[in-house]
Amino acid sequence: MEINTTQHLPIKMWLNDIELGALKQAENLANLPFAFKHVALMPDAHQGYGMPIGGVLATMGVVIPNAVGVDIGCGMCAIKTPILDAYPGTLKKVMGLIRKRIPVGFNRHKKPQSATLLPMPNPSTDSLPVVEKHWRNALCSLGTLGGGNHFIELQEDSDGCLWVMIHSGSRNLGKQVADAYNKTAVELNAMWLSQVPKSHDLAFLPLNTKVADHYLEEMNFCVEYALANRSLMMDRVHECLVEAFEPFDRPTQINIAHNYARMENHFGSNVMIHRKGATSARENEIGIIPGSQGTSSYIVRGLGNRESFHSCSHGAGRRMGRKQACRELSLDEQKAILDDQGIIHGIRTESDLDEAPGAYKDIDVVMANQSDLVEITTRLRPLAVVKG
Repeated sequence: MEINTTQHLPIKMWLNDIELGALKQAENLANLPFAFKHVALMPDAHQGYGMPIGGVLATMGVVIPNAVGVDIGCGMCAIKTPILDAYPGTLKKVMGLIRKRIPVGFNRHKKPQSATLLPMPNPSTDSLPVVEKHWRNALCSLGTLGGGNHFIELQEDSDGCLWVMIHSGSRNLGKQVADAYNKTAVELNAMWLSQVPKSHDLAFLPLNTKVADHYLEEMNFCVEYALANRSLMMDRVHECLVEAFEPFDRPTQINIAHNYARMENHFGSNVMIHRKGATSARENEIGIIPGSQGTSSYIVRGLGNRESFHSCSHGAGRRMGRKQACRELSLDEQKAILDDQGIIHGIRTESDLDEAPGAYKDIDVVMANQSDLVEITTRLRPLAVVKG
């Protein structure tokens, strides 16, 4: 851990290769009048919108929509199957079945999925106005992967057991909630002549106000929606595996989110913890840290490090922006990295290079940098991947 003490509050960093844009955003966080104790940057930290991805911020008395972000509840889930030593030919069949049953990118289901998979908004209250407005669209997006860095990956542990890992979030519903409340926060902060510069994109909502209560309720609904989204996809992947291999019971999944805010107690105070691309790592808490599609992923156990606000990284973290990766990475070289390992992948053209292995940090370095935050329980080798 490195400590930057040049701002109002210290910035504690579990990396030494932070980009200048992310550092500037962290400095903005450290100078917030309501920030608490220090700012924590995980080893996968990189520049985001308003707040670095891989950042953890504790606040007193306020919540900041942009410190959660637009993909509310985005996270990981994973299951260990009893399937041993899966052959590439069978895995290709599974991947084909997955692509038929799970829409990716901007695609969604033509018909709404079952509303019983979600907690129903209470029609007697007005606390979920954005969710209710986008309810039908949300049901059509339930059980869909989305785009960007979202993925479904088949992996193998050291015993030869097949694992399934899914990374996805709240789809367009989370974005609608985030945008609506950030817009309100910006308007209110301007009216209050807030000392937080508008250019920092960190407009806040005071806790125990109606608008903050509504944001937190809608945010928590999106966290549950994102979990339901991943769970439905996992059900469908299980169906594909049963069809390609042989019947087995759906294993209990590990689940962990990395975009949310919640009240927690740290250093003797109740504070609002914002994790934006960061994972809770309380003592003995089981988590998931994926690499890129060409590198290992890890199941981990939290060590409860108070200096990181009981947090760890949510992945390898980007070392290149998307456009930069498409400009600078070699298509042939990146395909070779995956092909040489026998990984079934979807990199076909230069436009796919934004999610190539070379666009991400070295996951082994990231894991070494957070050895005081988590311990590794299982290392998973990639076999096949569907990207959003």
